[in-house]
Amino acid sequence: MNKNLLYRNIPKVDVLLEEKKIQELINIYGREMVVETIREELDSLREYIKECEEEESALVRIDALVANIEKHIIHMNTPDIKSVINGTGTILHTNLGRAPIGLKHMQYVAEIATGYSNLEYNLKEGKRGERYSHFEQLLCKITGAEAAMAVNNNAAAVMLILNTLGKGKEIIVSRGELVEIGGKFRVPDVMEQSGASLVEVGTTNKTHFSDYEQAITEETGALLKVHTSNYRIVGFTETVPIEELVPLGEKYYLPIIEDLGSGVLIDLSKYGLTYEPTVQDSIRHGADIVCFSGDKLLGGAQAGIIVGKKKYIDKMKKNQMTRALRIDKFTATILDVILHEYLSEEKAIRNIPALHMITESLEEVTKRAKSLQRMLRQLDLDAEIVLEKCESQIGGGSLPLERITSMAVTIKPLRITTAELEERMRHLPIPIIPRTMNDKIILDVRTIEQRFFKTITKQLKESNIFEEKA
Repeated sequence: MNKNLLYRNIPKVDVLLEEKKIQELINIYGREMVVETIREELDSLREYIKECEEEESALVRIDALVANIEKHIIHMNTPDIKSVINGTGTILHTNLGRAPIGLKHMQYVAEIATGYSNLEYNLKEGKRGERYSHFEQLLCKITGAEAAMAVNNNAAAVMLILNTLGKGKEIIVSRGELVEIGGKFRVPDVMEQSGASLVEVGTTNKTHFSDYEQAITEETGALLKVHTSNYRIVGFTETVPIEELVPLGEKYYLPIIEDLGSGVLIDLSKYGLTYEPTVQDSIRHGADIVCFSGDKLLGGAQAGIIVGKKKYIDKMKKNQMTRALRIDKFTATILDVILHEYLSEEKAIRNIPALHMITESLEEVTKRAKSLQRMLRQLDLDAEIVLEKCESQIGGGSLPLERITSMAVTIKPLRITTAELEERMRHLPIPIIPRTMNDKIILDVRTIEQRFFKTITKQLKESNIFEEKA
């Protein structure tokens, strides 16, 4: 194989710039970017020829040069974050963005974000306002708290609370509540960064009232209760509920802080799920400060919401750390529109996607699953397409033991392996993320909105992903 001849077959930059397709790319993306991409592809082609042992393969690669330049530049100019279809059955899937936002809510956010807004402007008084004011009254009305604010996530909320109320002081917490909140971020580490000193009491499985009282000294700044929303200790256990800690806080003039983690504003036990403490319960039982996530069971955007006594919230608002942790206009707007839904529990369940998925009946899920199965069977794919009962989970560190009976459309490919099909589904224009079980693709319909059914069928019909590779 004469590699020198192959190198001479490679078009020069000025020749490529005269190609019709390259001219089209220049009109769209600009000359500088296109020239840079051409040079990168030429370097890649020369490297390929250097390592290549088959002349025919090298010639094919040379012929594909313009097409590869086009692919390269389009890929470079395509945002990496894209919409995916969640067929896993995990409702608050951390890797897939947790709680989805409803279309109606996002349309409102788009109207606000594409122009100017009164984010920090008081329209009534005609002067600077506070970005928390748009949803603070709502949170107070819904939870029964005196005041409220929000920062960019719940770990930030915990840090701000402890920095404000416990910097240079001791914070007492049960050993059984020293949780890892994901991504190797742990409550003890967050506490250390806040400037507070951690005082552990009790044991992993048992902490008594006396453990807290005996640990209180003149250096104590607060008592912290952490709800273990992402795991459960079962068996020989004992914890001290918030209502029992409150009198202790009052006796020693110490604030009682509760980190609810995922947080929930609706009692989900009435919908057949395990009881999960609500924010309202914590406030009613006397907690001075409660914090929780905005993008888990609340069903909104990533945020750390803080509610409680006004005197403590006011201190946090004045903390210099608040500036570094504050929410942006997108989060503030989403919180505003989502919290309005909670003025009616019926509206919240109907209009907040995460809550609707959690509470949707098996009958309704089955009805939608039959619809998807029928649409897929009409495509005459090389696969067995069957309805099967399955179990969804809430996810996102919420209700870890909870399983919800659901219905799935299963796909068993006939000409390729299930692993191959799963990989190809991930590389569709709108990726489909399924589960795999018993050598079948599982599409749990609980987490697939009806509006995506046509997208699924269109992609599977046009992509040829069920065919064997030549």
